[in-house]
Amino acid sequence: MKIYQLSDQLANKIAAGEVVERPASVVKELVENSIDAGSRTIHIELDEAGLQRIFIRDDGIGMGAEDAERAFLRHATSKIKNEHDLFRVKTLGFRGEALASIASVSKLRIATSEGAEAGIELELEGGNLKSKKKTDARKGTEISVESLFFNTPARLKYMKTLHTELGHITDLLNRLAMSHPEVRFKAIHNGKMLFQTSGDGNLLHVTANIYGMSVARQMIEVKAESLDFKMHGFIAKPEVTRASKTYMSTIVNGRYIRSYALNQAILRAYHTLLPIGRSPIAILSIEMDPLLLDVNVHPTKLEVRFSKEKDLVELVEETIRGTFQKAVLIPEAAAPKPKSQVQQSQQEVLSFDTERERRIVAPSQIEKQIEQRASQFQMNTVQEPRPDPVIIPEQVEGQVQEESAVLRSENPISLERDEEREPRVPRMYPIGQLQGTYIMAQNENGLYMIDQHAAQERIKYEYFKRKLGLPKNELQELLLPLTFEFTGQEAIFIENGREELERVGLFFEPFGDKTFIVRSHPVWFPKGEEEDVIREIVDYIVKETSIDVEKIREAAATMMSCKGSIKANHYLTHEDMTTLLNDLRMSTDPFTCPHGRPIIVHFTTYELEKMFKRIM
Repeated sequence: MKIYQLSDQLANKIAAGEVVERPASVVKELVENSIDAGSRTIHIELDEAGLQRIFIRDDGIGMGAEDAERAFLRHATSKIKNEHDLFRVKTLGFRGEALASIASVSKLRIATSEGAEAGIELELEGGNLKSKKKTDARKGTEISVESLFFNTPARLKYMKTLHTELGHITDLLNRLAMSHPEVRFKAIHNGKMLFQTSGDGNLLHVTANIYGMSVARQMIEVKAESLDFKMHGFIAKPEVTRASKTYMSTIVNGRYIRSYALNQAILRAYHTLLPIGRSPIAILSIEMDPLLLDVNVHPTKLEVRFSKEKDLVELVEETIRGTFQKAVLIPEAAAPKPKSQVQQSQQEVLSFDTERERRIVAPSQIEKQIEQRASQFQMNTVQEPRPDPVIIPEQVEGQVQEESAVLRSENPISLERDEEREPRVPRMYPIGQLQGTYIMAQNENGLYMIDQHAAQERIKYEYFKRKLGLPKNELQELLLPLTFEFTGQEAIFIENGREELERVGLFFEPFGDKTFIVRSHPVWFPKGEEEDVIREIVDYIVKETSIDVEKIREAAATMMSCKGSIKANHYLTHEDMTTLLNDLRMSTDPFTCPHGRPIIVHFTTYELEKMFKRIM
């Protein structure tokens, strides 16, 4: 006989290898059960990052004695009854393997009650029932998991440091709190407060608790609804970025998921607003019919499958892009606070209720107080702005006149005004330059610093991007064609991408082995840089795995905008600065250069007065 049926204990230990990867896995399964039970408050206690003890108490619907024992059998669940239910899953847990798997690798105690009736307390060790007794009636369930992996010591070898394991738990609780802002979470580690939310149902308040009040103030609300999807959430202004993509959180039907397609949609929506190599903070909660979602494709249920993924991706991308097009994205340069003020502001955020437990004060209340104080101050200090003369160092005055003449002699780049679209930045009046790099400007709202190179990059980028999308008849015929020699790989990509290249105005004619000639190019290619531009476009299509005409236009426009823009230490006349600022106002997105660096920084009059101690 070669085929044997595994015992329940051994099968549970094998299943635990999938379900119980680390202490955070236990916390996830138990807290999700509490949420499914309708809990409004969930209390978590941890010792030694959960390896020594995990204790969870909730106020949800408990279990009777019979159900409590049955819950530790393999594939025992109250969430689904038949195949029909499997495709309409509305709960976080449904497979019925979590409790059995956790109990098989730990010493577990559970006390639960359905409310009015007497409760039951069970003790299990390694999956075996050790004791059973009645307890007083109480609302909800208590579960204690101790000595995790005590009977599978090999698993302990794969545990990281306690700090790392605790980090996984904290990240998990953050996601659960964002997924269920209506639930009050409280977590304690080794006797110290680890995490807490108010449970008032406000996602922005949870954001403030997780990322801090300063980040919460920089979040923009997004809302959208279609025939199949309803979306609500918050996205950070482009000035708030992180090096990791893990700060993009997507929640579907109350479940945190990982979706490459949705993350890419968020990044595409930010487009040139993000610096290279940086990612945004975004929290999106999406509701849909469970029939459009398959959550049963991965044991941890982190990865899901959408039946209308393309429609959802388009909704996310268009909503975020549209939100940014209506927002003013100029970073505020707030004055640094002394340490005592920082501590005081943190104490203002946190207060204590009658039960002496920490809760979060609504950010909107604090923001309203700040905005009211600022607006009252500005109403008393607004003055009619007047353009002051530019201040130019004497030793560079001749250089300014010479370089300005050169700038004005080049082919002018102008942005056509869209009469239906209001400028997204206020009119700014130049008052001088700082180190030949930053334009200083003012208006009734305070002081502005503008990176002149980034500003002209944005202006030229939008100009070139628009020109690249025009019909191909705007071509400059060359008296002498340009000749290019390429590698065999480059020649293959040119042949394969011929149609896309022609759509941006580039026509390559074979001229021998791996040699091509170009007899014309778009008339607006930067003068003197035509050959470099063409070669960089070819370099781009070689690097890309798939050729997309929009990506070719994007890369070409970004490259051309950088090449001819004003550099640092380039002094401008007052007229040049005024022209540059006016052109910037006409831009569609005047807040960042094509590489995502900020163009404008704003010092409010209120902050300036605080810095100079005119107000206290």
